[in-house]
Amino acid sequence: MTQFDELGDVYEEFSRHPFRRELEFPSVLDLLGDVSDLRVLDLGCGSGVYGRALARHGAGQVVGLDESDGMIGYARARESAAPLGVSYLAGSLPAELAGTFDLVLGVYVLPYATTYDELVGLCGTAAAALRPGGRFVTLPIHPDVRNSPDYYERCGFRLYVHEPRRDGSPVELELHPGSGHDIHVTARYWGATTLEKALGEAGFGPVDWRRHHTGGAPSDVPPGFWEPYLRAPHAAILDTRKESVPS
Repeated sequence: MTQFDELGDVYEEFSRHPFRRELEFPSVLDLLGDVSDLRVLDLGCGSGVYGRALARHGAGQVVGLDESDGMIGYARARESAAPLGVSYLAGSLPAELAGTFDLVLGVYVLPYATTYDELVGLCGTAAAALRPGGRFVTLPIHPDVRNSPDYYERCGFRLYVHEPRRDGSPVELELHPGSGHDIHVTARYWGATTLEKALGEAGFGPVDWRRHHTGGAPSDVPPGFWEPYLRAPHAAILDTRKESVPS
């Protein structure tokens, strides 16, 4: 049982929030580029939002992996109702899938490592899934996240960062999807040096820190509405490739 098992509907609802539609999704999907024919693992897939998007963008194979049975059940139900060819697995990466993926996407996965060993382990799962040279794109809590709960209210959530900031210290996330079903989850803060160290220990090479951007599609929000977020995003976007298998 995880803190996410009963949250499939709420996470799906939050995927329709303008913050995700107009800013997060374009930032991530544009960065991934052409995924045609790629084998992709959606690590910590949750309700399956990104897995479905990747399938629609032409990925050759998409597998969603999550430790939450509830989230996987929700994602499978969505796949059954509207098949896109996405497979969903609960638990650990199966041995037969190790080294078979071209791309691993891990959106808001690393923040749920509660210890440094768990952080390295999550990075190691991504590395184990990838072929040599395969790519890992992941979104942790940004090391320079604003510690002002109201700052991200326009994005549909509030963040409470515990001070002083230390690796592994709690970050409380209060989501407001829009229908009154507010939820609270606990994530963890990891500094930039620690994130890069953990990725290196897992077998990844240099890390590129990418920036969010708006998608450019017609928007219901006024010009400049997302500028505060772009100045101080709550999530970093890390882009790296598997170099070697750690000893």
